[in-house]
Amino acid sequence: MNAARILALDFDGVLCDGMAEYWQTAWRTYTQVWQLDRLEPSPGVAEKFRELRPLIEVGWEMPVLIRALTLGISTERMQSSWQRIRDRILADSRLSGVKVSQQLDAVRDNWIQQDPASWLRLHQFYPGVIDLLQELPNRKIQPIIITTKESRFVTQLLQDNGVELASEFIWGKELKRSKTDSLKQLLDRGSKKAPAIWFVEDRLNTLAKVATQPELESVKLYLADWGYNTAAERQAALQQSRIQILSLADLPTLGGTLKKTAAASASKGDLSSVEI
Repeated sequence: MNAARILALDFDGVLCDGMAEYWQTAWRTYTQVWQLDRLEPSPGVAEKFRELRPLIEVGWEMPVLIRALTLGISTERMQSSWQRIRDRILADSRLSGVKVSQQLDAVRDNWIQQDPASWLRLHQFYPGVIDLLQELPNRKIQPIIITTKESRFVTQLLQDNGVELASEFIWGKELKRSKTDSLKQLLDRGSKKAPAIWFVEDRLNTLAKVATQPELESVKLYLADWGYNTAAERQAALQQSRIQILSLADLPTLGGTLKKTAAASASKGDLSSVEI
């Protein structure tokens, strides 16, 4: 498919709020990986998990976060040195991120196979995003989902909400590619003219990495303030000239802005296409 304008979107924390599912899947995975007989969490663990969810970059970290909480590691320590704590827990448990990730995906797959309705119910798409995804193609804007989630899970959730997005436009964990590299690939498709790209993400660190890449200077970067980020991160984003803070209320406006820009370019005969 040809597209001169691309709206690249993270999934978790931008399109979909799956916090209830994250907790349930992470807890089930945690009890299996650490071979626990206890099937119910201690009081307060779920609440702390939700509070610390912005620390998580990839899904397999969620069971490790629960492990850290059950070990009594303080919120303050995790907020200041999460990656070091995460790696120490893996080393002490003789685990790898790959192994935990495989178990996490297996838990999800089994759940979906056994009771898909209950799994789907734990996900809530943010207001307006389904309409936006359905409208964008009519505006000559191609939505691309770039996520650390397995694309098959994203596809199932979208289809359950009436969105049919071809697999080539859902770039998931199975590609083993960073979001920075994915954006570079979108720009470098052998086209005479690169597409205009808007990238909406809820993790400041991810956007900051993109901002350091000279090849991605043309990509417009937006921090989704309704997602899994903190007030401190949003404040820090204000200090970065490349990154704009976007509210959920303004997400449809962003789509409208894209539509006007596309129409203006088309009227000038400047709607060059790029194959993606």
